[in-house]
Amino acid sequence: MAQIIEQNTETHVKETSAPSLSTAPGRDVSAPELSGESPLPSLAVQDQTPAHLASLADRARGYVEAASSANTRKAYAADWKHFSAWCRRSNLAPLPPHPQTVGLYITACASGTVDRSTKANSVSTIERRLSSLSWSYAQRGLSLDRKDRHIATVMAGIRNSHARPPVQKEAVMAEDIIAMLETLDRGTLRGLRDRAMLLIGYAGGLRRSEIVGLDLGRDQTEDSSGWIEVLDKGLLVTVRGKTGWREVEVGRGSSDPTCPVVAVETWIRFAKLAKGPLFRRVTGKGKDVGPDRLNDKEVARLVKSTALAAGVRGDLSESERALRFSGHSLRAGLASSAEVDERYVQKQLGHASAEMTRRYQRRRDRFRINLTKAAGL
Repeated sequence: MAQIIEQNTETHVKETSAPSLSTAPGRDVSAPELSGESPLPSLAVQDQTPAHLASLADRARGYVEAASSANTRKAYAADWKHFSAWCRRSNLAPLPPHPQTVGLYITACASGTVDRSTKANSVSTIERRLSSLSWSYAQRGLSLDRKDRHIATVMAGIRNSHARPPVQKEAVMAEDIIAMLETLDRGTLRGLRDRAMLLIGYAGGLRRSEIVGLDLGRDQTEDSSGWIEVLDKGLLVTVRGKTGWREVEVGRGSSDPTCPVVAVETWIRFAKLAKGPLFRRVTGKGKDVGPDRLNDKEVARLVKSTALAAGVRGDLSESERALRFSGHSLRAGLASSAEVDERYVQKQLGHASAEMTRRYQRRRDRFRINLTKAAGL
């Protein structure tokens, strides 16, 4: 691998592009510009696309962006920028892909020598960076062979040396949610919105992106990831998650103050919403509701701030508690609290396997099935 420094200094980056929509010389609508400086391949402007194909070219660009979420693209961009900066400092070329270069890079990530101010990355972070590089190269019409020994063997060694059990976010239980609701002002639009987000997120076992991606009805906005239907017995939430589309039933609660359906209905009524995003920004010193959809990070901030204000896990220091809670705490809370057959929780969360659902059950009775006694001891 030491020879790679000499090999890369002699490497000249060649531009490649996919076949263009135009018969004249030009760039493909989805072909990225090949630049080691660019954090992500950009969608090039199609100046020479025939006029009758212009609308198709615009649509194609939209589909390229829709292929991954905004958060995923942002993470890919940051990882590519991180890799490119390391290559520049190491006098190596990020393009075209060299397994030896990537092997040296992930070694630097694991040892904390990417730059002076960087600590060693966790195994999961390094694996994400590898996925980002593979995606970024693919967008440039290039391929990174992750099975190459310079990458695969080094990565196996990193896992064996540095792998740790995953750090899970704290689950918020039913009593925690009730305490968190009490920290919100029911007399304000922001308080009503936040109550609805907490309750539907908890009862539906929704991801933070699924919560803010909801519309009041079907096919109302282009950036929607689902919609709600208010029925007599509850809410039917149709949502597109990581595993595809699924329907989530959110039944009415035992009392109005903690009922997710009542909370959503109250928010819709006082916010005077008719169509479009369900959860929006509150503007004008809390007196107006804007048209813009909330960012999913707002859900994480809401869970964290209300959990801290309610004194959830008061046995921990404030700094520890701040790290324990996130939007994921809602899903973990439902999985841990719902005393029903496991398969119903699995369906609600949209998990492909029961094992994944069990990982979310933070406070379950791990010894409910005692194989020691069952074996006769």
